Amino acid sequence: MNGVLIRSVVVWCGLLVVAIVNGAAREGFLTPRWGEHTAHALSTITLSASIVLVAWFSIGWLDPRSPRDAWKIGGGWVALTLAFEFLAGHYLFGHPWSRLLADYNVLAGRIWPLVPITTLLAPVLSARARL
Repeated sequence: MNGVLIRSVVVWCGLLVVAIVNGAAREGFLTPRWGEHTAHALSTITLSASIVLVAWFSIGWLDPRSPRDAWKIGGGWVALTLAFEFLAGHYLFGHPWSRLLADYNVLAGRIWPLVPITTLLAPVLSARARL
């Protein structure tokens, strides 16, 4: 699993770059044209689709040896994502905790929880489909 762990962190770093580019596109292109709520929803969908694509194309290199390994990859990606989102979001970018947590309020029409769910499931489903 050590090789898989290292490769999964490398792929997650690629996902981080994809997420940053996605966020920049949201702020620079989508939000000015369609407003914050619609832009956020579109950005969530495009990021989730990107995560699936990255998982699909990298699963052969990640080479999980079992479904359990694929679940560990997804769980690790979610843990890294949430740690980055909340720790960097608060301490590096200065966002208040309330703003960070607001993205998870599905009762307010936020669909952001789709991203961590996709992040968890993408390696599992990709590995299953590739076997």
